[in-house]
Amino acid sequence: MESGEKLGPITLVYETYGKLNEDKSNAILVLHALTGDAHAAGAGGWWSNFIGSGKGIDTDKYFAICINILGGCKGSTGPSSINPKTGKPYGLSFPLVSIGDMVNAQVRLIDHLGIQKLLGVIGGSMGGMQVLQWMVSYPQRIRAAIPIATTMKHTPQQIAFNEVARQAVMADPDWRNGDYYGCSIPAKGLAIARMIGHITYMSDTSMAEKFGRKTRQEKSLFKFGADFEVEGYLHYRGDNFVKRFDANSYLYITKAIDYFNILNGHSLGDVFKSLQAKVLVIAFKSDWLYPAYQSQEIAKACKLAGVDASYCEVNSTYGHDAFLLETEQEAHLVGNFLKSVYENGKEHGNNG
Repeated sequence: MESGEKLGPITLVYETYGKLNEDKSNAILVLHALTGDAHAAGAGGWWSNFIGSGKGIDTDKYFAICINILGGCKGSTGPSSINPKTGKPYGLSFPLVSIGDMVNAQVRLIDHLGIQKLLGVIGGSMGGMQVLQWMVSYPQRIRAAIPIATTMKHTPQQIAFNEVARQAVMADPDWRNGDYYGCSIPAKGLAIARMIGHITYMSDTSMAEKFGRKTRQEKSLFKFGADFEVEGYLHYRGDNFVKRFDANSYLYITKAIDYFNILNGHSLGDVFKSLQAKVLVIAFKSDWLYPAYQSQEIAKACKLAGVDASYCEVNSTYGHDAFLLETEQEAHLVGNFLKSVYENGKEHGNNG
């Protein structure tokens, strides 16, 4: 691990869509965001509107791979996994995990599949951070990179939101200093953390359009109940999240993105100096969690390094969630971009 600690053995859960061609030149690694998992496409997939036959990542042409991150809780090794040394869940004995650790583990899986060079890496939000890490750590292993609604490093405001969410989890008496496995889970704290997150994923406009100041038909008998529709929505999202995600994983992963800094002592002009891949940077006008200026910085760094990069800003009212919802516009941008990279590679025999 980048912290100097060792972890193993490691399990990584992944799903694939489409068919890997004979020379293994059509593979695209899809990188999930904070609370995503390996199930990106098909029924219930978090990007099912974007990955599939004739879609943005066209599985008739491409072989898509999605890996649950190291430190997650959807099958890949994380704090809820059994520590082989103790026979009990790791809990807080799990080492701090970084975006770099996640990507280093992904490389092992890509090697296992026998793929020397990926056609592309793509992801939004934390997935976009992993894309940037690939661009810096393994520039020779990718032909295209598509970071979406992301940043090269967190601002104090972004760290602050995550810290409040972590404190909500740790303030829950059921958290038990991370040792809650086999007991009642810190459901209230984790639900509040998710509620905080959801506020940042939407925009003022999208909230106004979706809820306005509408109240629920049956008002709560409790003076401070969820009377407004927006309150009910946040409670619903928080309660559902608790059923599918591990609280410790949430703590570890939010800390990983707070520590993420792809510059890491480099200047803006030389961070991508080794990159030969083509880059498409996508941002959304109403995204205030990862504002467009942060994506513009990524594009600027690419240009300063002489990288072939394009920047697209999508006019959407959905806020940060737009990268999951504006799939029609994304499909148009990404589909044409991937097609040009793929066909150009075939012309020049760049398949390995």
